[in-house]
Order: sequence, then C-alpha cells, then structure tokens
Amino acid sequence: MEIRDLHPWNVSPAEAVAIQKRLAAQVILEGAPQDVRVVAGADISVGGGRGKGAVVLLSYPDLQPLEEQVVEAELTFPYVPGLLAFREIPVLAEAFRRLSQRPDLLLVDGQGLAHPRRFGIACHLGLLLDLPTIGCAKSRLVGEHGSLGEEVASRTELRDGAEVLGLVLRTRAGVTPVYVSAGHRIGLTEAAEWTLRLCRGYRLPEPARLAHQAAGGQTVAPAAAPVGQQLSML
Repeated sequence: MEIRDLHPWNVSPAEAVAIQKRLAAQVILEGAPQDVRVVAGADISVGGGRGKGAVVLLSYPDLQPLEEQVVEAELTFPYVPGLLAFREIPVLAEAFRRLSQRPDLLLVDGQGLAHPRRFGIACHLGLLLDLPTIGCAKSRLVGEHGSLGEEVASRTELRDGAEVLGLVLRTRAGVTPVYVSAGHRIGLTEAAEWTLRLCRGYRLPEPARLAHQAAGGQTVAPAAAPVGQQLSML
C-alpha cells in the first residue's frame, strides 16, 4: 500500500510541531465512507525503546479477518506528549506498506481532531494514506465533557470552549466510554456511527481491538449482546 511522502521524519520536536500545524489545515472533517468492503485497524505497543506496530484488515459487514501485518522496530523520535505520531507512525507505516490490498476505512487507536493542535495520529495517518480515518482513543488528551448515559450508544460532546473536538461514546454498557474524533475525510457523526457498527461486544471496535491484540495489548471478555449487531442499521 502506498504512503504519501508529506514531510521528513528525522526532525526536531519544534519542527514536528510546525509540521503538525501545517498539515492540520489539509484535514477534511466531513464525509461519509461509501461502498465499504474492507476496514482496517491500527495500533502500536511500546517498550524498551522499540515499537511493535500492527495493522489488521477485516471484511465488512461480517468483520472476518483478511490480513494482518506486524512490524517491530527501534523508535527514533523521543517521547513528547502531543507528538507521539512522529514516534509511532514510522513503525506503522512499514506495516501499511506490506498490505496486499487497500482498505476503505481506517480506525486508529488514538486521537484525531481531539488533539492540542487538532492533528492527532488518526489525522496524520489519514493524510498519509488518503483514507477516511477515525480516531478512537481509550483516554482523553484535551477537552472537557459532561456526563453520559450508561446504555450503549450514549454520547456527549467533547469540547474545548465552544469548539466540538469529538464525542465521548458508550460502546458497551457498564464500561468506560471511548473518545471518538474525526481523523480525515469523515464527519464526526459518521465517525461515531461507524465506530458503533464496528463493535462486536467489546469496549473497542473490532478493527482497533484486533490491532491492539496483534500489537501485544490485552483483551477483555465480550458483552452479552454484540453492539454492532444491535446497531447494524445505523
């Protein structure tokens, strides 16, 4: 799979911030993916100065595994909050290059617009791959939000003042919600709908869950009623 050459990676943190600010203006925060047949999930685990990046492809709507690429490599960029994409994407990019087919939609375990410079890793990957991309993070990076209901599909806006950055979304009853934001070529409402469609009873949507697992993360038991089946008509 082709990766666009948008900037150098061997840069200083100050240069990385400037790159984020420049590329953030190119992100498209609207759209609804059409004719989706293949969905991708991407995640990375880090330890001992090395990263293990995983990309999985699943068929849609049945979410059967099609392909998995895992790459382990040394991390060359320092740990700087807000600049994790420069530390992690070089590893993930090699996994994407090895894919035998191009997905129609990408879900990233990380932030999209909900980032201090409005350019999280989901935005960065979305631009590099020119794909509709969703950020589905397990924790909040920026913004504030109110309470939300305990039932599946409950949501509340994640805001920074008057600006809506994303949605706090309940994907499974009784567990901590996820933080969904648009990455590229998709609107926020559509990003939340697709996140729910891709759930199969776990907190994380299936592409992100399987990528997390392939990258060395832990998994949890599924809910009694698969969310994606309940919400397949969204």
